[in-house]
Amino acid sequence: MPSRDKTPQRPATTSANAHAPTLAPGSYPAIRMRRNRNAPWARKLVAETLLSPSDLVWPMFVMEGVAKREPVASMPGVERLSVDLIVEAARLAVSLGIPAIALFPYTDLKLRTDDAQEAFNPDNLVCRATRAIKAAKLDVGVILDVALDPYTSHGHDGLLIGDEIANDATIAALVRQALVQAEAGTDILAPSDMMDGRIGAIRSALEAGGYHNTQIMSYAAKYASAFYGPFRDAVGSGGLLKGDKRTYQMDPANSDEALREVALDIAEGADMVMVKPGMPYLDIVRRVSETFKVPTLAYQVSGEYAMIVAAAEKGVLDLDKCVLESLLAFKRAGASAVLTYFAPHAAKLLRKT
Repeated sequence: MPSRDKTPQRPATTSANAHAPTLAPGSYPAIRMRRNRNAPWARKLVAETLLSPSDLVWPMFVMEGVAKREPVASMPGVERLSVDLIVEAARLAVSLGIPAIALFPYTDLKLRTDDAQEAFNPDNLVCRATRAIKAAKLDVGVILDVALDPYTSHGHDGLLIGDEIANDATIAALVRQALVQAEAGTDILAPSDMMDGRIGAIRSALEAGGYHNTQIMSYAAKYASAFYGPFRDAVGSGGLLKGDKRTYQMDPANSDEALREVALDIAEGADMVMVKPGMPYLDIVRRVSETFKVPTLAYQVSGEYAMIVAAAEKGVLDLDKCVLESLLAFKRAGASAVLTYFAPHAAKLLRKT
């Protein structure tokens, strides 16, 4: 009688697998982390963080004149540009895939006053530059800084009454400035002054004025940092500052306080938030992005830029590699986008990768 046994028969053990070692699960050599790093295509396939030109915002400095450019001595490779050249730079940003630019004015000393009147001038540098970019019909977002330091004779972000930065008087001035900039056509207002309550006041004024779609990117966690020096040179306020900004910008020692600041600004109507400076504060970027789940930007500030460039000029660092690595660090920490003076350089490098 034929057998009814349907049990499959195990194949005969070969001499090869008879002597194969039993691999302990979860350990070497069963787990070799380098397998996923062996080939360029494999590294791209499993990359956890991606950096592209669309993650970049290009800060630019605007100056008076026509067809005029002027180097910023403390920031090699960065220039102040007249309005016509700002338009050409914006055109370059579009061609490189950079979605937004941020404009900062180099205000003539004769126009700087204690009450920052030039900030409310609808024909000031950043307003003219914004209108020129919009007239050129360029598909690029324009971000304007809402703060008084480029316009004050004392270099502070707010109005001085005696020796004190007057919070509420400054808010009224910032609202005037924001409305002038919104009328000029800016896409994003970026209050960087760190006055209490200014986001709510600006948002209310925008709604009342019919600027319902004007975005607010709040410098919600802006620290009193030593890394801002070259920027102050670039906008012409470096030698003007009387005292310091520690009564309104944040203490570098504090992290929990940043979360309170961000929470308040979101509640008051900010569409996105900023952490500034950048690399020394990546822990803040991480905490903010994870806690609030809102668009969180970071600013690779002038001092960070200057350090990398200076080291590269001395042959200590590879400029291209360090630029991309530093920007990738922002993304890895949770930044939605990065303001960086390296934006055009980085965008060109990313197109080659």
